Amino acid sequence: MLFTSGSTGRPKGVPITHGNVHHYLETIERRYRFTENDVFTQSFEITFDLAMFDLFGAWGSGATVVSAPAYVLRRFPEFAARHGITVWFSTPSTISVLAKARSLTPGALPSLRWSLFCGEPLRLRDAQSWQAAAPNSLVENLYGPRELTISCSVHRYDPDVSPGICVNGILPIGAMHDGMQYLICDDRGSTGMDEGELCVTGPQLFPGYLDPCDDKGRFLSHGSRQWYRTGDRVRRCGTDELAYLGRTDDQVKVRGQRVELAEIDSGLNRCEGVVDGVTVTVEVNGETELFAFYSGSSTRASVEGQLGEFFPPALIPRYVEHLSELPRNSNGKISRMALRTLARDRIGR
Repeated sequence: MLFTSGSTGRPKGVPITHGNVHHYLETIERRYRFTENDVFTQSFEITFDLAMFDLFGAWGSGATVVSAPAYVLRRFPEFAARHGITVWFSTPSTISVLAKARSLTPGALPSLRWSLFCGEPLRLRDAQSWQAAAPNSLVENLYGPRELTISCSVHRYDPDVSPGICVNGILPIGAMHDGMQYLICDDRGSTGMDEGELCVTGPQLFPGYLDPCDDKGRFLSHGSRQWYRTGDRVRRCGTDELAYLGRTDDQVKVRGQRVELAEIDSGLNRCEGVVDGVTVTVEVNGETELFAFYSGSSTRASVEGQLGEFFPPALIPRYVEHLSELPRNSNGKISRMALRTLARDRIGR
């Protein structure tokens, strides 16, 4: 039994069956061919579903697991060399932590043969930086909500192909795992489009929430099967690959114009001197406004000026604030909930 983070409301209980996990473990065994010579890191909290990848991946192959608490990230190249780490799995936010500690220099992680990221969008520039630091590894972007058992799709970074199929500077979420199928639907539940909400079914699909009341609106019935509505917007970008566009609830209307928060984030992260940038919405006198938070060396005036090169005035966040570091939750992800609270506090002054 896993629970959602509750970032968009009350946490929901997600039952995961033995059958769900069995199919997932068979899938990663075929794909990665881990051996007894591999050394994994355990960097996730044990209550985070991604922690199961390292534990079961290692146990199933006779490999070694080394605990990697957060403080080792400040000197991760030394840690990796000392333990002979070959498999790295984390949220993409970890890349910024290493970059800030100046640990992500070219060739700094030569022992890695697999570099895997999941849990939030993986930026192209971060994948490129990691690939340069770990030149002997294959870099992959995995995708999957808890309801689909750890991950259900994957994109392998290719410096010649990936940049051309990124949207808003975000790596694609790739193709579905063997046995998993997807549909793309619109907000009315109609299917067959090339862009819209991602719906997935297959042997990794959970049987329904612990509280059946939470099932309402979360499933699509199509072709005598149940499909989980992920709440993620995607676009077909090749024969089997999907590009990530953002959350369905991150599409908002600001000053009469419909805005994708992922697009604003992309512009913010393209600004020179910005390490991490995230945009949230805040209500001001009954109107929805954009509030951008960023870390890095750039000044607020510089960020606002650069955003003017990407967007018309109506789409430039009215509020822009620099933070030494963006808040993160226990799983290492940037906490949008904490940023929304901070934005409301700032406006309330």
